[in-house]
Amino acid sequence: MDNKDTNMSKVRLKTSAMIASIAEEGQKTAPAPFGHALSQLAETNPNVVGLTADLAKYTDLHIFAQRYPERFYQMGMAEQLLMSAAAGLAREGALPFATTYAVFASRRAYDFICMAIAEENLNVKIACALPGLTTGYGPSHQATDDIAIFRAMPNLTIVDPCDALDVEQAVPAIAEHQGPVYMRLPRGNVPLVLDEYDYRFELGKAKLLRDGREVLFISSGFMTMRALDAAKRLQKDSVDAAVLHVPTIKPLDEATILREAAKPGRMVVVAENHSVVGGLGEAVAGTLLRAGVTPAFRHIGLPDQFLDAGALPTLHDRYGISVDRIVARTREWL
Repeated sequence: MDNKDTNMSKVRLKTSAMIASIAEEGQKTAPAPFGHALSQLAETNPNVVGLTADLAKYTDLHIFAQRYPERFYQMGMAEQLLMSAAAGLAREGALPFATTYAVFASRRAYDFICMAIAEENLNVKIACALPGLTTGYGPSHQATDDIAIFRAMPNLTIVDPCDALDVEQAVPAIAEHQGPVYMRLPRGNVPLVLDEYDYRFELGKAKLLRDGREVLFISSGFMTMRALDAAKRLQKDSVDAAVLHVPTIKPLDEATILREAAKPGRMVVVAENHSVVGGLGEAVAGTLLRAGVTPAFRHIGLPDQFLDAGALPTLHDRYGISVDRIVARTREWL
């Protein structure tokens, strides 16, 4: 993010105060990066439209709606209708961005996404808030299995950005891609960390953010920022850890993963904000085994169960995805 972007973030519209941030105290954030990036894209692309199922304020799409009310569609609490309408708009040449919560897209609207959008390979972008364990509301809102549900769907690209910079850069990239995309969406005041790593989002590409000899963290979503913090903590104990950020889950950047995992002497630790079943961890493990690359392999993810409701810091620590738990488990494994 350049100085111009940083200055713009200071005067941007704020998102709802009802939306909790996953940012640590004192961490840099940017407000509503998805809403602002989509609005910026719409300035030069008149085909961009936004749709939501009664959740504009809670997916940051309200920023777009305020600037382009004539290109915004409020579909009400009807996620199946939302996806069908997005498919129809795409057939007529529009570039629809449909937003809802990840649980509602992956569970309620799965068949409509599959039959109306993916089978026809339509140019619909689905951006969904509350991925994984990013809400304390409980199983009705915690999309701990969304990647597992969508990974087997043909034609569907899956993106799991880390921070505000990742989101801002991913929006125009997925718009340029021809075909359906499912993007997990950090919302509200989103942490900003990747600007310190000379990072540039590229669809389908993993990025090595830091190198290390003893541990290789392979991560996506906000677990990449957790992995970066864990690597810094481990460095104080003379443990040298690398972090490979994988923002595109499908198609997976197998070449980069194999190249980094094949380096001798490194334990591979996959860290994801998703169930240990069917997500990035199993995708990486399958890639390694098929290629005959067999490093020591460990997996940090959410357990295969319905999770509790509560405060996010407590839940993250309870289910093993806090920085403290990542550091402790990595030390145990070394």
